Amino acid sequence: MSLNISSKQMEITPAIRSHIEERLAKLNKLHTQLINPHFMIHKQPNSYEVEASIGTPKGDLFAKADHEDLYNAINLVEKKLESQLIKLKEKQEAH
Repeated sequence: MSLNISSKQMEITPAIRSHIEERLAKLNKLHTQLINPHFMIHKQPNSYEVEASIGTPKGDLFAKADHEDLYNAINLVEKKLESQLIKLKEKQEAH
């Protein structure tokens, strides 16, 4: 899995990359292959906006969140992705 993180307004530090990798590891525990995860970080005047898109064999996931703290924004995105991933798995198992 190759993780792509980009931002035009700020530098992606090793700490930011590590935090995103930790959040993706949590998603990997759901036993689904994550294909080409891409995170885009936008610095707003009073907050950070994080967008994520991830492919899976069952469909594509997209989540967006903003928060005044970057790490909390990343956590919110991960929770949204986790919810979508669970719904995809349940939908697949129902068929």
